[in-house]
Amino acid sequence: MKLYVLGCYSATPRAFTHPTAQVLDIKNHLFLIDCGEGTQVELRKQKVKFARIKHIFISHLHGDHFFGLPGLISTFRLLGREAPLHIYGPKGIKQAMTLMLKLGNSWTNYPLYFHELESRSSELIFEDEKVEVYTIPLDHRVYTNGFLFREKPGERRLDPEAAKEYGVETCYFRNIKQGKDVTLDDGTVIPNEKLSFDPPPVKSYAFCSDTRYNETIIPIIEGADWLYHESTFLEAHKDLAEPTGHSTAKQAATIAKKAGVGKLILGHYSTRYDRLDRFKKEAQVIFENTVLAEDGKEFVY
Repeated sequence: MKLYVLGCYSATPRAFTHPTAQVLDIKNHLFLIDCGEGTQVELRKQKVKFARIKHIFISHLHGDHFFGLPGLISTFRLLGREAPLHIYGPKGIKQAMTLMLKLGNSWTNYPLYFHELESRSSELIFEDEKVEVYTIPLDHRVYTNGFLFREKPGERRLDPEAAKEYGVETCYFRNIKQGKDVTLDDGTVIPNEKLSFDPPPVKSYAFCSDTRYNETIIPIIEGADWLYHESTFLEAHKDLAEPTGHSTAKQAATIAKKAGVGKLILGHYSTRYDRLDRFKKEAQVIFENTVLAEDGKEFVY
C-alpha cells in the first residue's frame, strides 16, 4: 500500500502549497482521492500514470477538493483515453461536470460514469475481488464523505514442507490456497490448517477530510492501518473549528486514539500557519504515532 500526497492544504492554493488531492496505490488499483486545483500537474511531478486512474473519489463539493476535476477529465480526452472512468461524489457532481463539458463542446470520447452519493450512513460504494471501499459520513458545512479503503483477504499460503510430509500431490495445491482440506487416495483427510499458513494481514486506509470532531466515525475506521484526518487548526484557534466545520490536530489525534488506528497522518492545514511541526507536537500528546502529510510526500506500508 502506497499513498502519494499531491496536496494537503486547505482553501486557497499558493506557489508552494496545494489543496487536497491524493493517490492511493492498493492491490494494483490507483485511486484518486479528491482533486483540488493543480492535481494533474502534481500527478505529473510524482510520475503517476494517468491511464491507471480508473476511479476517482470526491469527498464534497467545495472548490479546494474538486476544482481540478474538469481539467483532468478534459486532459484524459486529449490523451486519447478509451478506458472507462468512474467518479464517486455527492449528488450534483454529475450536473457540475456535464455542464462544463457541454458548454465547452468537449464531451469525453471515453465512457464516463458518475456514482452520486446521498446516504447519511456508511455504505459500500466499490468492490471487486481485491478491494472494497466504504463511505465515512463526515460533519462539515455541506454533505461530505470520507472513504475507507480496505483490502480483501488473499489466498492462504502453501506450506510446501507440510505438503511433502503428508504426501500431497501438486494437483491439490490450488485447492489448498483456497482454504480447502485435502482427501488422500486412502481416504485420509488433511485439514487445511496443517498444509497452509494464514494469508498476509489485510491493509486499510481511512481518509477523513473535511469534518468537525465526530466520534460517530470511530466504529467505521476502527483498527485502520492509516488514518488521514484533517487538522485545519491548532488548539489556539479551536474556536474557529466548530463554525467552519473543521478539526484541530488534537481532535484528530483523539479520534485516532479512540479508533485504535495504526498511524495518524495529519493534513488540510490552514495557510495561516507557517510551521507544521506544531501540528505534530500537539497531536502526539494524545497519539504518539502521528506524522505530517506534506505536498509531494509518499507513504509506503
